[in-house]
Amino acid sequence: MSVSGGSRGRLRRGHPPSPITVAMALSKELRQTGSASGTATTTVISTATSSVLAQETILSTVDSEAVGDLSLGGVGSRMPNRPGNPRSRGSVDDRLISRKLAMEIPWMGQREVCKMLQSSSSSSEESSEEISDDDTQAEQREADLLATTNVYDSTGKATYKQACEMYGVVPISYFVRNMANPELSLMHYGLGPQGAKAIAVSLITNTTVLKMNLKDNWLEAGGAKAIAEMLKENCYITEVDLSDNQLGTDGARAISTMLIENTILVKIALSGNNFDDHAADYLAEAISNSVKLQFLDLSHNKISNTLGNELGMAIGESTGLLELNLSWNCIRGKGCIGLAEGLKDNIYLRVLDLSYNGFGNEGAKALGEALKVNNVLEYLNISNNRISVEGAVLLSLGLRSNATLVDLNMARNPMQSAGCYAILKAVKDNAKSAIVSLDFSDITVNNDFADLFNSVKEQVPNLEVKHERNLDQFKKPRSKNARVPLNDMEQQKLTELLDKEKDGEIDLSALNEMLLSD
Repeated sequence: MSVSGGSRGRLRRGHPPSPITVAMALSKELRQTGSASGTATTTVISTATSSVLAQETILSTVDSEAVGDLSLGGVGSRMPNRPGNPRSRGSVDDRLISRKLAMEIPWMGQREVCKMLQSSSSSSEESSEEISDDDTQAEQREADLLATTNVYDSTGKATYKQACEMYGVVPISYFVRNMANPELSLMHYGLGPQGAKAIAVSLITNTTVLKMNLKDNWLEAGGAKAIAEMLKENCYITEVDLSDNQLGTDGARAISTMLIENTILVKIALSGNNFDDHAADYLAEAISNSVKLQFLDLSHNKISNTLGNELGMAIGESTGLLELNLSWNCIRGKGCIGLAEGLKDNIYLRVLDLSYNGFGNEGAKALGEALKVNNVLEYLNISNNRISVEGAVLLSLGLRSNATLVDLNMARNPMQSAGCYAILKAVKDNAKSAIVSLDFSDITVNNDFADLFNSVKEQVPNLEVKHERNLDQFKKPRSKNARVPLNDMEQQKLTELLDKEKDGEIDLSALNEMLLSD
């Protein structure tokens, strides 16, 4: 190594140079070959035997504490009273250089010194980049997800994988494999709110799925909101099953808003979601304002009398609903009266299921009055509603003038054979009656009902009636020659009578003659 300059810069034979001397030599070469501003410089290292281009390196600042008052490439020295910092931004560029590097350089050539400086700069740069990546990791995932959604994807597979990573859920392989099918069933997968969000994001751009079943996935309100937002954008899905997902009142609000805006969805099942009267208030608004929805299932919820009038008004104003299932709720007499009032004004509803509500005779009377006016309802299920003989008679008054009802289900009501007789008699007396099916399951009927049924059967050959067997009708008749079993004494006398020769042998021909003679 050759260094030009004064006596301070000369090397003595046999004595290794100090670190300060090495730094001074590098500084001098930088001033000769580099720019005076101290920016990044390409350093050319010359050896004692030949001048060879050894390495290009980007140098940052060198601490003034290592070189005293020497100024390197226009970089000023640090004030003596300023506290030291093991790592600091350089003035040449934004790479990090160890402040104590100059003091730790052992006896080595220029080439090794440059390598050490470059290695320190590279490692500091990587450390800085890792910190920057950690700070922007979440933002980058969201940006990637947004960029993916902007690219047209007919199935949404790529978007689904990005969404799963973003929401921290494991992708469902079955969902990925069947995203191109028209029917998609994901029952009992335990998706939860986060899983529902990932699916919702991927289905925004999906154009192949037409029917989707998400029953029993514990989506809760968060999942319901995600699915609702997706259905506002998706214009291909026509049927959705969200039963048994504990959606609650907040979920009902989100679904109701979607139903009002959506113009594609035809059928939705919301059974078993803990919908109470507050939730039913939102759903009533959706029923009255939705123009496309045709099938709505609200069974197995907690809707009671409070919302009977609101639901009745919604049914009366509905212009598209064809089938409504309100079974297994808590709609009693007053609630049923409100529904019946709406049924009078409705001109679209074809199927109504009110089973397992317990509205009793009061509700049966209101429905009978509605059947006198309504001329579109075809199927009515009022089984398991504690309707007695009186309630059946009151309902039959509406059947005497109704001309559209085809199927009536009154199974498992305590109306006995007399109530069944009243319903069947109303069908017989109404020449315009369209009823072809009556369900009186688990209700025992008598001979009077059987005789009336045979008479109606001649008038309506296609009429089918389900009921419990008539015990008198199906009882096996006793034989005319049947006798009470003989006791021991009687059996002994019969044996002696048949043993005419007293040899212990019985002549059965004689027994047959005796039976025929009787």
